[in-house]
Amino acid sequence: MPPDEPLSATPTVTDRGPIDRHVVLVAPEVHWNTGNIGRTCLGVGACLHLIRPLGFSLDDRHLKRAGLDYWPHVKLKVWDHVDAFLEKMRPEPKEICLFSKSGPRSFWSMPSLDRLFLVFGSETRGLPADLVTRFPDALYHVPISGAIRSLNLSTTVGIVLYESLRQIPPDHEWTTNH
Repeated sequence: MPPDEPLSATPTVTDRGPIDRHVVLVAPEVHWNTGNIGRTCLGVGACLHLIRPLGFSLDDRHLKRAGLDYWPHVKLKVWDHVDAFLEKMRPEPKEICLFSKSGPRSFWSMPSLDRLFLVFGSETRGLPADLVTRFPDALYHVPISGAIRSLNLSTTVGIVLYESLRQIPPDHEWTTNH
């Protein structure tokens, strides 16, 4: 193999450009879930967007407890409504992935783009129908057995967020001694 050819076809962070992940919670209701999701976002460098109404106060001690001492470091943006979020962030339709247990495609088929907005509905109501209507080709699900109605929201976000990063070379600060 000539010395100027790469040893692997795996893209590097330099090849891909900056990785930009956004987790969007529409009307989240449970402070524990949101705190856990915030901590997960911080762990991968993702931005957490909360779209009102919220079922809790951002000053809630349970929210902060779930996010541990990491909560003040979470990249957090709060929006009054979906339209304000879309207008300001301006995601391209291909960059939006909506998640619902009734989504027609598995999350394993979501796009592998540098910039992605992973959008989740509330714990009890799911995604608003008008959002699903607006982005009908962006709807995905995480497969589950018929033994349960759904996965916990924070579990689902963790699964989807890490899957969205799976094809990107690892970039973490832990050494093999950890």
